[in-house]
Amino acid sequence: MTTRREKIERVLQEEIAIVDYDPRWSQLFEEEKRHLLSCLPADQVVRIEHFGSTAVPGLAAKPIVDMLVEVKNLAVARRRIVPILEAQGYDYFWRPSFGDIQSPYYAWFIKRDDQGRRTHHIHMIEKHFSQWDGLLFRDYLIDHPDVARDYEELKRRLSRAYPADRAAYTIAKGEFVRRVTEAAKRARRSW
Repeated sequence: MTTRREKIERVLQEEIAIVDYDPRWSQLFEEEKRHLLSCLPADQVVRIEHFGSTAVPGLAAKPIVDMLVEVKNLAVARRRIVPILEAQGYDYFWRPSFGDIQSPYYAWFIKRDDQGRRTHHIHMIEKHFSQWDGLLFRDYLIDHPDVARDYEELKRRLSRAYPADRAAYTIAKGEFVRRVTEAAKRARRSW
């Protein structure tokens, strides 16, 4: 049996590949959204959003559809939702929002295809979680193609520098994401 630590190490060391934009990503999001809505308790799921690079038309990305799923209560989700998705083969992690141990924690799932490749990351959070800022980041990239191009160049460069170190890759792009998210918040306040 695989230990929790071994499972985390395996996930962190999986290859990072940035590929050209695929217009099917929005369709894959919609299909997975329908699937989740059909199998998860309706009294717990509030909304499901597509975010991350695969949600930005024309932007190269890791070919993994990122999804934010708002649930009413994460404790209830752990009890009722986790067993449903684990039974369907999703990898499940109770992970910190920031760094290695910083709360708040949330439910994170990886869906894989028949060959074991990641197809979806499902971030299950409550309404007040900061991960919702990912929608501001997404929308800013959509509205600012020059910034999206800069982000794409950064991701390609970092994927070459850290081809099998997901933690280092994510940390290295963190400052860019923070800066753009702050710009998106400022722009939103000025409306």
